[in-house]
Amino acid sequence: MSCDTDRRAFLQGAAAVTVVTLAPGVTLTAPAAAATASAKRRWGLLIDASKCATDCTACVSACRTEFGTQGKGRPATDPQWVRKVELKDKATGAVTSMPVMCQHCEKPPCVDVCPTGASFKRADGIVLVDRHICIGCRYCMMACPYKARSFVHEDLDGQKPYAPRGKGTVEGCTMCVHRIDKGQNPACVDSCRSNGHQAMLFGDLNDPNSEIAKRVKTYASQQLRPDLALNTGVRYQGL
Repeated sequence: MSCDTDRRAFLQGAAAVTVVTLAPGVTLTAPAAAATASAKRRWGLLIDASKCATDCTACVSACRTEFGTQGKGRPATDPQWVRKVELKDKATGAVTSMPVMCQHCEKPPCVDVCPTGASFKRADGIVLVDRHICIGCRYCMMACPYKARSFVHEDLDGQKPYAPRGKGTVEGCTMCVHRIDKGQNPACVDSCRSNGHQAMLFGDLNDPNSEIAKRVKTYASQQLRPDLALNTGVRYQGL
């Protein structure tokens, strides 16, 4: 076994069990060990752009609050786990607004290009970053066709115990795995609902009895960049 192979095996083994204390009450643990991640499920989001208000940023604010990613007001370095995008019809001038985040692809390009295995996909389809072995090369950021990942440029404060972050690593939407594994909705979905828009629906795409699966089967939905054949876990209606 080569030295490189030995090192890779050590890092991957350590990532499964290591607990690193970042601050009192805040530890960095490997997310891959989630016992509830099952290949029988495919967690997904269905976003109805026709119900997404142009002037509403409830989903963006909820994500920032949930993960403490408010940033420091510098667009070039502020994290963007979810962002609002506006599409304008040149012929009619009609504007459609929608949130864009990690699309949780079945075949994620970010995973393919990661040299350390830090970018990975859980059995239930959620794409994550293991910060134990992320070296900050940012290949995944270049590979992502949705510009859905951010690099942590600065020292961090106000970290959340359930989702610690690290300077010099890459991060992005986790679909709120810490909530999903407890049987809850992602924060953005609950925030959208509480603001009366009902534009976001979360559920198991593999369960034919789930509301999201029924909606996808009954009504036409779209993937962003379907030409890439990534089979995304985030679908859109009303575009």
